[in-house]
Amino acid sequence: MEFMDRAMRRIPSFPALRAFEAAARLGSFARASEELCLTPSAISHQIRALERQFGRALFRRENRQASLTADGERLLAGLSRAFDGIEAACAELMPATGQALAVHCTPSFATKWLGPRLPGFVAANPAIAIRLSSGAEPVDLMRHAEIDVLVAYGQPPRGAGLRVEPLGPEEIAALCRPDLARTAADLSPAAIARLTWLESSFSPVRWADWFAQNDLAPPKARGGPAFDRGSLVISAAVQGLGVALETLRFAEDEIASGALVRLGEGRCTGIRRDLHFLCWRARDDDAPGIRRFRDWILAEERRRGDARMAALHPGA
Repeated sequence: MEFMDRAMRRIPSFPALRAFEAAARLGSFARASEELCLTPSAISHQIRALERQFGRALFRRENRQASLTADGERLLAGLSRAFDGIEAACAELMPATGQALAVHCTPSFATKWLGPRLPGFVAANPAIAIRLSSGAEPVDLMRHAEIDVLVAYGQPPRGAGLRVEPLGPEEIAALCRPDLARTAADLSPAAIARLTWLESSFSPVRWADWFAQNDLAPPKARGGPAFDRGSLVISAAVQGLGVALETLRFAEDEIASGALVRLGEGRCTGIRRDLHFLCWRARDDDAPGIRRFRDWILAEERRRGDARMAALHPGA
């Protein structure tokens, strides 16, 4: 067998590169230390050794915070591609055992929509172990290799190598308890002034949009309580704190039970928008777990839409 002479690869310490990639991807030396089972001090030493070898800084260290420099961003981009290739090559040799699928979404989507339906997916796909995580802040899927599927909220993420598919339009409506709706049925300026208008902090649909949609003059002073979760503002409306402007996707049970009704039923209309987006990396298009989860969640959304239409047109 003949061998070609090849020069030795000029690659810095692999543990140091791995420590840098984890810290840069996770945005934290502490989280990198947890992932790699090292101390934060060891992570810091590995990265400083890289910086000495390169002769340039990879992180800015200010006020106990570390952020990537331009050189650090460039190194992370290259290492991400390289580590993805290593991971894919190793995955081909792994024994065919159960598959894990990491799904990340907002807390309200997890508790109000996905969680109640997830047992159906698990029952139909027993070989796929779901790992569900949630958080309110936007997540860059290209920098979080530990997440396979993201359900983004608000605005569709953009970027090379990313697949984004809307889960379908949803209606955002003014919701309150039936007794509250009756006291403001005429939606006169006086009735509007008496109501408390609950704010949903992260929603891209604001009360100003709803008032304009329905040709109503907003109250001069609103300033109601604000909540950073859609599920919390729905709960507050059920408790009678005021009127919530939220997606019907999060209020299906409360509307079905009669705990909440639309304010101005028959007169006011909701606002229809795409608010939730299914996202995955393009290189994972053929991953069986992602394909099955995509097909399942879109089928669930179609079923929800069909049920809604049947309720609106019972004789059809």
